[in-house]
Amino acid sequence: MKVIICGAGRVGYGIAERLAEEGNDVSVIDTQPSLVAAITETLDVRGHVGHGAHPDVLAKAGADQADMIIAVTLFDEINMVACQVAHSLFNVPTKIARIRAQNYLAPEYSDLFSRENIPIDVAISPEVEVGKMVLRRISFPGATDVVRFAEDRIVMVAIECLEDCPVVETPLKQLSELFPDLNATVTGIVSNGRLFVPRSADQLHAGDLAYVVCDRDHVRRTLSLFGHEEQEAARIVIAGGGNIGYFVARTIEEYQPRTRLKIIESDRERAVTIADKLRGAVVLHGSALDRRILLQADIQDADLVVALTNNDQINILGGVMAKHLGCKQNLVLLNDPTFQDFTHSLGIDSHINPRAATISGILQHVRKGRIRSVYAVQKGSAEVIEAEALETSPLVGRPLREIHLPAGVRIGAIYRDKAFIRPDGSTKIKAKDRVVLLAEAAAVRHVEQLFRVSIQYF
Repeated sequence: MKVIICGAGRVGYGIAERLAEEGNDVSVIDTQPSLVAAITETLDVRGHVGHGAHPDVLAKAGADQADMIIAVTLFDEINMVACQVAHSLFNVPTKIARIRAQNYLAPEYSDLFSRENIPIDVAISPEVEVGKMVLRRISFPGATDVVRFAEDRIVMVAIECLEDCPVVETPLKQLSELFPDLNATVTGIVSNGRLFVPRSADQLHAGDLAYVVCDRDHVRRTLSLFGHEEQEAARIVIAGGGNIGYFVARTIEEYQPRTRLKIIESDRERAVTIADKLRGAVVLHGSALDRRILLQADIQDADLVVALTNNDQINILGGVMAKHLGCKQNLVLLNDPTFQDFTHSLGIDSHINPRAATISGILQHVRKGRIRSVYAVQKGSAEVIEAEALETSPLVGRPLREIHLPAGVRIGAIYRDKAFIRPDGSTKIKAKDRVVLLAEAAAVRHVEQLFRVSIQYF
């Protein structure tokens, strides 16, 4: 597949890296020569210095033969125009754009990105995607990552195995025998920094991170089984009242009205604006690094501080200060991946990677076959995939024990007739079932083939 990526920043680089590794023909456009040089020196992609919305630049990048354009520059308007030009002049079939400003995405303007107006097939909002990630983490304390699949009936949770975790040093097969009514499957394990798909004889060890696919109604029991008994936060302080912070606060007010919510915002005008829009949240004007402001927010009584400013250093230090002053837990937004490797040693309980959220949203539409949802984990070393089984799929009609799945793939759940099915060797997948699985990066292409329509079908 030939793909043009407009924007060579962190998100553009991440997408180019994934697509190039999979053998796609990738061209990257950016106005900054240094970014183009960096991406072409490290990845097997072509680079073009120029404006991503200019016809001549798109032509040089091969837009007339492109299957897809992904516009992820820092400017919404450039992304929109790039898609429009790619459609009008080069007839590029699939157009994806990152749109930050929520005004463009308001329900009353839902037909803006239609073929007749601005032809964008998929509009990705990083703020909304990251906001949803934050809300999922708040809903399931104790999990280091949470993603929902299959109409929210299936949940993937990443759980750290602590020293006193009850399930360590126990073969996974034995766990299934001990808890036969628990709808949960360990699909991936990160041990000593390496992710692998486990076999039934493998064991979890203290310090490992387990990726568990489970029934939505069994998530809290699963967390408890892993030794995590954290209670849902009733008092939350949000540092940063930007688009993400406001989205999180507004959603909490709507769905968890009993939660006591306070927001710290450094920009006075922004603080006044969100205070007028929110119903019950207390908005404080000041810095999340100001001890006086933190105490004014009653940080010592808070269950959770969520640091969502645009500055990683403020998020880290604010989260550490909050815990030092008595806050029980912290969750911070980190844009720079270099900070993410030593968050625990700094005193950070959990962090959000906004780039991962955006890349996962885009990969869903890049993947071939009946792929409904994709979420990249461990910096792209694996993907959790939800896919629909077709009549011609080799997965359909035979017991799973008789199917030779590609190496690096483990099925975590099957969703059929609005019900969760935990797979075992005797389970048979039916046509139109939704299958949630974890696949190592090298196996993703094989998974796509499993869920594509065979040519013989026609």
